[in-house]
Amino acid sequence: MKRALLWLALASVGACSVGPDFKTPEAQLPATWPTVDGTRAQTVVDSAWWQQLGDPQLTALVERAARANLDIRSASNRLQQAQALRQVSGSQQLPGVSARGGYQRGRNSAEGLNDPSGNEGRAPFELWSSALDASWEVDLWGHVRRGVEMADAQVEMTQAERDGVVLSIAAQTATDYIRLRGVQARLAVARQNLEIARQSQKLTQTRYENGVTTNLDTANSAALVATIEASLPVLQAQQDRLINALSYLLGEAPRALAGELTTPRAIPDPAPDVPLGLPSDLAQRRPDIQRSEAALHRATAAIGVAKADFYPRVSLGASFGFQSLDGSDLGGWDSHSWSYGPSLYLPVFQGGRLTGTLELRERQQQEAAVDYQRVVLGAWHEVDDAMSDYAAEKQHHAALQEAVRQNTVALSTARDRYNQGATDFINVLGVQRALLTTQSELVDSATAAAIDRVRLYRALGGGWPRVL
Repeated sequence: MKRALLWLALASVGACSVGPDFKTPEAQLPATWPTVDGTRAQTVVDSAWWQQLGDPQLTALVERAARANLDIRSASNRLQQAQALRQVSGSQQLPGVSARGGYQRGRNSAEGLNDPSGNEGRAPFELWSSALDASWEVDLWGHVRRGVEMADAQVEMTQAERDGVVLSIAAQTATDYIRLRGVQARLAVARQNLEIARQSQKLTQTRYENGVTTNLDTANSAALVATIEASLPVLQAQQDRLINALSYLLGEAPRALAGELTTPRAIPDPAPDVPLGLPSDLAQRRPDIQRSEAALHRATAAIGVAKADFYPRVSLGASFGFQSLDGSDLGGWDSHSWSYGPSLYLPVFQGGRLTGTLELRERQQQEAAVDYQRVVLGAWHEVDDAMSDYAAEKQHHAALQEAVRQNTVALSTARDRYNQGATDFINVLGVQRALLTTQSELVDSATAAAIDRVRLYRALGGGWPRVL
């Protein structure tokens, strides 16, 4: 027996793990990113990418959201649950030791089997007991080790999911903040044009009263004033909704951030260009790629668990304790008892359960490998699309800036000519509407360019993970 136990212990030390070993898959990505306007290739992506947007208030909001957002807190809780399950799985690699004790008073039948109390069923008896029990599975084929490997991969998956939630919340906070500043800028444009329109309305009313023009000009000028005034409540409602959206992201009640966000500020103006980093780094930055890799790792380890189920499982057990009919004798050497020895479990016939489970795990591993390729390819497409959108919006914004400059000159000229009676008010009206349109488009373009910048950072993985 001693030799058998020694052999089992040595065998457990040199035991093998059946099933395939996980190898990090190679991400099919380009050697370099195509450099477009507003980007820099082969440079390190900044971890705190939101700071590159140049707005301290936005930086503070993102960091507050990372601490208070309810989705992030839920994701952190799920990560802690996965770590607890990993601890449970790891405990199976160590012997389990338990203590037990008991007291029993009873009486056996005089007509039944022998009464171990020696009373032959004529009187009740007491039984006192205490013991230490130990058990340990000799992991000859890696059944336990592969299970722990699966638990480790699950922790990595959950960590990547949390990183993805952090990245998503940071990007959503930045996007809503940029939209808020864009709406406030449009409010400022509308109010500025409203003031100009009201001045034109007064001018046309004066000219009409002096008989210089007709009521057509006064009606047109009044219509323009009413049109601009009608846009103000809509923009104000958009501002309120965006403040509420940011409040929700920070785990606050509606309008909780109104005091600090109602005052207009400029649309965040990002740094001149975006550092793209190397394509090969994308797999370490993007949480979705990290998650799919961990899922592939877990599926690979599950094959080892399924294969180990085909082999015998050996466990070692031991027990040492005391038992007596009199409590005063409990603990004496004569009342001691002990046992030890191995136990063997061998699956002889399972009706195809083991074979079916193994085939299922292999198919799941193949699916996880395909999913990894899909996620990597999707990430490549997202980066390329985000680069194109950002570069195009920068060019669009530059063209709109020139359009606003020219429309501003045109409006000034048209007003002067109208005052001199050299043109109709309809020309002033058309030019002012064109200016209002291009100014609004310029604000929308500045907003879109900043949001496209956020999308590009998000596509790149938002810098190295776990910075918040």
